[in-house]
Amino acid sequence: MLDTLAVINRVIAEHRLIRGDLKTTGASMADIEALFALHKATAGWSQSSIREIEDKKAELLDGVDWLWQGLKRHFGFEERALPGVIEEAVMKTIIQDHKKIAVLIDQIKTFLAEGLPEGGGQKEMLKRKATIQENIRHITEVVEEHSQYEEIILNKMKKALEASTVQL
Repeated sequence: MLDTLAVINRVIAEHRLIRGDLKTTGASMADIEALFALHKATAGWSQSSIREIEDKKAELLDGVDWLWQGLKRHFGFEERALPGVIEEAVMKTIIQDHKKIAVLIDQIKTFLAEGLPEGGGQKEMLKRKATIQENIRHITEVVEEHSQYEEIILNKMKKALEASTVQL
């Protein structure tokens, strides 16, 4: 019983760390937004403007990659430790969510790794910015929903385990 409780506590603790990584990725997105706003205000898209945006995009890609590395470790732990703790049907749902998140992150990493098309001006840059924002927002929502779903189940299990331990 204590092993089960330890697994549940670890998963919940890791969710908090992942939320921190999501906030860091969101902060990188804010940097890109500020840069776009600055260049939009000046309306002068020079080579240095594009280079700055590419640098910020690379930082965001690093942030997404960092988030993904943490999620992979966390998902691996859950997929090894939770099958003995959670019913098979619930575990299948959790694994499906993990796969969906992996696809979404792979898609944004591919998009971020692409360079800007030749001759792309302000309109193309703004379109790419909107796509990046939407994808990051969607990933954040999916990860948050997944985390909340798991925590509802795990917190109920934790309360039941703690109550049964106290009664003994």
